[in-house]
Amino acid sequence: MGVILLVGSIGLLDLRLLGYARAVALDDLARALTPLALAGFAIVVASGTILFAADAAALAESAVFQLKLLLLVAAGANALAFRWLSALPLARVLALSSLLLWLVIVIAGRMIAYL
Repeated sequence: MGVILLVGSIGLLDLRLLGYARAVALDDLARALTPLALAGFAIVVASGTILFAADAAALAESAVFQLKLLLLVAAGANALAFRWLSALPLARVLALSSLLLWLVIVIAGRMIAYL
């Protein structure tokens, strides 16, 4: 549920920045989705901490887990860059980067159990 709230909210905002649903005001959409994304983030952090604690040694050595953490840092940097550098052409590049990063983060998270 946390991942859906987080990635779904971010994805909808990114798609709006890329030009979809132009009839929806960007500020209104961001105001509506930000609390959902933050709630999703809180759920993901809480559940991820518990899952990590269950098998920390094996996860710390997992290349897929390390990749996921690196991508999470990149997604955070992307979000900060968006907040500071929100000129429209750059915002579109950051939105596309965000979509791709979150897609790979979710896939990496699922793959941890199998690789």
